[in-house]
Amino acid sequence: MEAEISKDERIELRVTSTDKRIFKRAQKLSGDKSFSSFIVRVVKQKAEEIVAKNDRIIATEKDRKVFFDAVFGNSKPNQNLVMAAKRYKSQKG
Repeated sequence: MEAEISKDERIELRVTSTDKRIFKRAQKLSGDKSFSSFIVRVVKQKAEEIVAKNDRIIATEKDRKVFFDAVFGNSKPNQNLVMAAKRYKSQKG
């Protein structure tokens, strides 16, 4: 059995009667015991998906910037990279 979590925040919203009917039907079909728990579960799941997608996009954009800055930027190779290139060339040649 899950530990009781204190719920002290409230969200109020208005929906059309058509929306409420479909939400209630989905709640009954899902097996959720209460309408509130159904709404919280579904909204939380979707919110987590949106946040995760956003986090992936931000990481991807950051990676893209780092890559293009490294390839097309004006920075010179550091000493470690120069030494690695020399070792590679000496092993190949």
